[in-house]
Amino acid sequence: MITIGVSLKTYFSHARTLEWSGAVAEIARRHPATRSGATTLFVAPTFPALVPVRDVLSGSGVLLAAQDLSWADEGAFTGEVSGTELREIGVDLVEIGHAERRSLFHEDDATVTAKVHAAFRNHLRPLLCVGETTRASRLAEAVAEVTAQLDRGVSTAIADGLAGALTVAYEPVWAIGAPAPAPDDHIVAVLAGIEQHLATRPELRGSTVLYGGSAGPGLLTRGQGRLGGLFLGRFAHDPAAVEAILDEVAALS
Repeated sequence: MITIGVSLKTYFSHARTLEWSGAVAEIARRHPATRSGATTLFVAPTFPALVPVRDVLSGSGVLLAAQDLSWADEGAFTGEVSGTELREIGVDLVEIGHAERRSLFHEDDATVTAKVHAAFRNHLRPLLCVGETTRASRLAEAVAEVTAQLDRGVSTAIADGLAGALTVAYEPVWAIGAPAPAPDDHIVAVLAGIEQHLATRPELRGSTVLYGGSAGPGLLTRGQGRLGGLFLGRFAHDPAAVEAILDEVAALS
């Protein structure tokens, strides 16, 4: 199964978010890739849109994701949103550790690890973002760096017996926002390295790996089944582009 995800970040107004979500839900209801189970589709709107988007997506099979969560489940944490509440309103996945959270909001490994723990203990599937900041001279170095990030992110959840299946979004920082994604051979090799590493961690059985660094059309086709999915950004702002990616999934099925 191929997983396709979309993060809307804060590009849309509330009204446009609902309009876009309605269009994507309608595509999902009728598209052969989603109807057949060949793909899992999820969308991550802003926090204020989560409940109305949940209602718009109802019956479409599209999963609801949040763009972040607090490491704390309750308390005097002004402005935070807890995993407890996210689970209560029907969120399925939660994005953790994106490069923007690290660079703009100074989230470090300790924060990411605490948030992964919060997701697992609230029965949310972590969407853990990993990626090297600079392009490595050897693929093995890139694989080693991102799998080390992965291990740090899940360490306390594993130690406490809470870990389970998660989704890993590989986003090489040097490719995020670039006009083109990283070279195909680099993407395939690093994704394969992450998958091989996950296979050695029985606590994480059932996990999936996506590519998310300026992902766009044609990448799945060129990957010929070697990519577990895509985590899309601005490319997916046109619902027709989401449908085009689903067409690729259907063609590969």
